Amino acid sequence: MYKNILFLLLLISVSGWSQTEIKGKVVDENNQPLLGANVFWFNTSVGVTTDTEGSFTLKRVSETQDLVVSYIGFQTQKVAVTTDFVTVVLKEMTNLEEVTVSKIKKTTEHSYLQAVNMQTMGHKELLKAACCNLSESFSTNPSIDVNFSDAVTGNRQIRMLGLTSPYIVIAEENIPSVRGASQAYGLSFIPGTWVESIQITKGAGSVSNGYESISGQINYELLKPATDIPFFLNAYGAMGGRFELNTHFNQKYSEKLSSSLFIHGNTRQIKNDKNNDGFLDNPIGKQINILNRWQFHDTEKGWVSFLNVRYMKDEKQAGQLTFDPDIDRLTVSAWGSEVNTEKIEIANKTGYVFKEMPYQSFGFQNSFQSHKQDSYFGLNRYNIHQQSYYSNLLFSSIINNTKNKFTTGVNFTYDAYKEGVAVNFTEDFSRIDNSAGVFFEYTFDNLDNFSAVAGIRVDNHNRLGTFITPRLHIRYNPWKDAVIRVSAGRGKRAANIFAENQQLFASSRAFGILNANGKLYGLDPEIAWNYGLSIIQSFTFLGMDSELVVDYYRTDFENQVVVDVDYSPQYVLFHNLEGKSFANSFQAEWSVTPFTHFNIKMAYKYYDVQSQYLTGQKQKPLQAKHRFFANVAYETHIKEKGKQWKFDVTYNWLGKQRLPATVSNPQEYRLGVYAPDFAVINAQITRTFSSTFEMYVGGENIGNYKQNNAIVAANDPFGSYFDSSMIYGPVFGQMYYAGLRFKIK
Repeated sequence: MYKNILFLLLLISVSGWSQTEIKGKVVDENNQPLLGANVFWFNTSVGVTTDTEGSFTLKRVSETQDLVVSYIGFQTQKVAVTTDFVTVVLKEMTNLEEVTVSKIKKTTEHSYLQAVNMQTMGHKELLKAACCNLSESFSTNPSIDVNFSDAVTGNRQIRMLGLTSPYIVIAEENIPSVRGASQAYGLSFIPGTWVESIQITKGAGSVSNGYESISGQINYELLKPATDIPFFLNAYGAMGGRFELNTHFNQKYSEKLSSSLFIHGNTRQIKNDKNNDGFLDNPIGKQINILNRWQFHDTEKGWVSFLNVRYMKDEKQAGQLTFDPDIDRLTVSAWGSEVNTEKIEIANKTGYVFKEMPYQSFGFQNSFQSHKQDSYFGLNRYNIHQQSYYSNLLFSSIINNTKNKFTTGVNFTYDAYKEGVAVNFTEDFSRIDNSAGVFFEYTFDNLDNFSAVAGIRVDNHNRLGTFITPRLHIRYNPWKDAVIRVSAGRGKRAANIFAENQQLFASSRAFGILNANGKLYGLDPEIAWNYGLSIIQSFTFLGMDSELVVDYYRTDFENQVVVDVDYSPQYVLFHNLEGKSFANSFQAEWSVTPFTHFNIKMAYKYYDVQSQYLTGQKQKPLQAKHRFFANVAYETHIKEKGKQWKFDVTYNWLGKQRLPATVSNPQEYRLGVYAPDFAVINAQITRTFSSTFEMYVGGENIGNYKQNNAIVAANDPFGSYFDSSMIYGPVFGQMYYAGLRFKIK
């Protein structure tokens, strides 16, 4: 009896479940399946798209029994559903009229469809920068702050969400590129003319790109040989004797095989000392940078592959005007510095899209890098040689339908460091680091107004141990032209304290590491959580297209390697965090287009970045709490033969910045508690004479603002108070430049 009742209940349950959904197929008049047809319940947002067989499965709704089926080029049909399976035959439209749709693509665009908070800088945006490497490419973007790291090497350092570049994953086509030994100068080794676009992602990034991302990710795409033009030339010259030359040569061997040769060279041989402190305002030196890139693509079979082979050599000399490296190197007769870097890289990535399943693919990335730096700063010496191998295998597909996607994979990293430091102590920190990890990332997208990406990875590192990295990103479009995103994620990294803080070598500070039991330099790894909320709304303001972007991010460190320059102006101490360390970042950005080809962008940023130093909880030094950014861009309509004018002006205001303590120094070597606020204006005018030739002129720091006392104790560089690392503003003053671009299409 009980068995019969149970069987009856199961039968009722199964019968009820089977009636909760319908299945069907969408075909054309020749009974051929239609992939990607939209199938929705009438007057609802409940729907799916058909698979490669034209099939679909859809849950029933109580509101209606009618389906609406649509497909581009076919007549939309409304179908009454009376059974659990329905076949829909769409009729092809025969009287389509030609429609021309045009849109002026923005040079920088925020994504409205992705779950991560990403903006893309296009190639046109990169041309607004003076020249010529990646560290200089962000001067027109409010999300990235660019600062000089010191008054000697002329090196620029970027920050995102108030945190320096070591907390940002910088990748070349999703292969980590600026890390470890290259943290200080790596961005200056990537010529801007090689770059096709830059994607800037705020907050915790994807788990497929590793576990180190804490404040965000910068990924740059190189020009593709298959779409590159036969020849490109960019020649640039600037005040101060800086000259740069970029040439690209492209050869297409067949429809499937192409190659580009990129050659970059720069030099500065004129010594300048505009602030009369006896030191070069910018280092003299030269760089040669060559990249040979190959692309194979077979769209019919779904294969695409890239091979990059690169060589770079960079030489810099800085210090006192009288310094002669052949005579004065590592002596006290004159203070000088040389940083010589040689880099070799071979990278390959291969992707395959399954022919019958376009939603399914795999990718395989491999990269070998050798980065060798020999350098000295006065009497301090620092040499590092990093040999790295990186491998990443990814597989992407769907779960039942295209609303449910996943990416999974494994990756491996090997780093062999030869690192020697000679400061107030001499020590060899050579080591081998390696890690292996697996990851899984699930994406749900209702193909309308909601998507979420949840990822997790497990890594085993010979110094960091075995650990888990979770990440979550959610997007919701509550109404038209609006998107709300939230994100949360964990990051972990081993700090390379000397490679990441090389500006401190250009000082008389004694180096000290206060911890001894950690796995790297005696320090424990850094762990941080990042949380974010962002809102984007497009709207019409007084008849003008406008966009408002507001975001807030907070980073909490569970453990951090604190770089403490506040304990004493004669010391820099590295120690693990004891107490609180956090970074709050708020940004409000408004862009408006008053009329065609005229764009205005403004942004206000607020940073509250604090850490527990030995002398107490303090704001991070040399970090402005308040910043304001404005950019105005205008270009005329393109006339016959491509003639056009382009104008671009960028204004940056930085509020006061806390300076490291110098109160114990003699009076003449003391700085204030705070640096004054200041503003910098950059501008560029471009004249396009044809679609193949243009010239440009521009100026940086047109207001000629210069930091006073950029080098503390410049008159006594071998004394106890010498320090060139306390830089809060420009050192060089006004700088004007001119250049030309020529193409053969």
